[in-house]
Amino acid sequence: MILAKVVGTVVATRKDERLVSYKLLIARPVDPKGKGDGNYLVAVDTVDAGFGETVLIVSGSSARMAAGMKDCPVDAAIVGIVDAVELRD
Repeated sequence: MILAKVVGTVVATRKDERLVSYKLLIARPVDPKGKGDGNYLVAVDTVDAGFGETVLIVSGSSARMAAGMKDCPVDAAIVGIVDAVELRD
């Protein structure tokens, strides 16, 4: 799983018909303290996430196991909205 922050949206008027009803979001991986930690990625939103929210993303074959993604051409899916991250040193 990837911890990430939603930073934008992607509008694609022409796409695979299996993705027509899904929102595509741009997310940037973050470390547990919320600092940017990696390259941006586009993920299919399965949980109605919004701009600025911290989310959980799965990628690869796990993304196709997300709700409604069976047999869809996706490599990353948002599967959770994070309420809080707690670290103990």
